[in-house]
Amino acid sequence: MGYTPPYTITEEMLAFLMEIAENLGKIRSVNNLESLPRLRKISRIKSVHSSLVIENCCLSLDEVVAIFDGKKVIGPPDEIKSVENAFIAYKEAETTNPFELSDLLKTHGLMMQGLVLESGKLRTTGEGVFSEDGKLVHMAPPANMLPSLMDDLFAWLKTSKTHDIIKSCIFHYEFEFIHPFRDGNGRMGRLWQTVILANWKQIFWWIPVETIILKRQQEYYDAIAESTKAGNSNAFILYLLEAILDAVKNIVDDAKNHTAHISIYIKKLLSAMSDVPMTANEIMEILGIKSKESFRKNYVVPAIEAGVVALEFPEKPTSKNQRYYKK
Repeated sequence: MGYTPPYTITEEMLAFLMEIAENLGKIRSVNNLESLPRLRKISRIKSVHSSLVIENCCLSLDEVVAIFDGKKVIGPPDEIKSVENAFIAYKEAETTNPFELSDLLKTHGLMMQGLVLESGKLRTTGEGVFSEDGKLVHMAPPANMLPSLMDDLFAWLKTSKTHDIIKSCIFHYEFEFIHPFRDGNGRMGRLWQTVILANWKQIFWWIPVETIILKRQQEYYDAIAESTKAGNSNAFILYLLEAILDAVKNIVDDAKNHTAHISIYIKKLLSAMSDVPMTANEIMEILGIKSKESFRKNYVVPAIEAGVVALEFPEKPTSKNQRYYKK
């Protein structure tokens, strides 16, 4: 029969699944996130920032945005490296196979490159989880058991007929219980749950569940402890199902607000443009805008990303002779 993690699917879990599915439908009715690249960027930044703050990263959201944009940030080198690595790992994870242990090891290698010696490899020493006051909270299985434990977990992940949302929660708990790496277990557990969810519905790449976990961080640890004490992952599954639901609801609201915000400025921009290419100064004069930065940020960039405005000289985006035209 193979290995099966201990859990029981309850009516409460099924109710969460139905509500998550209902709200996912609302995202499609609001606006496909594929047409909202700025919102996708914000969501990815929130995922990375929240997951690393859980790991005691002190960099602010603005600093993480700056790193994403390739700007220089002054801060602890390891934390800056953690952010840079995380963006690479999340991006590369979009093409990974969630059912292959080798892909998880490769992603861990990207996530922890330059931060730990054993990046991309199962730990070879004992590992424990300690509270802030130094108390041992969980002693992970010994290193010599890791290959078989991880093989069993991935075999179950590949063959289980359990709904992918619940399966992602179970995997997350089992992964944290096994604690297969010297470091990076928390951020990898959260990322790999997203990989599993996104394999089911790609929209989960742009739903930052990590932000909800950060807000309810103590509940996260409490749910892990409760599941460990009970000998099954039910408490952790329920915690994560509620977090996923709230994250989906948040992205529904964000998509509505983002669409409304962009639509207002795009409509104004299009109304000011004629059927021939125009310079920024010509359009700004009609709109009564004096700030080129505001014009670029609120009008031009959203319109180009929405595919309704284009550059006459796309190979020279900052050219002083640049003009814009309606597509």
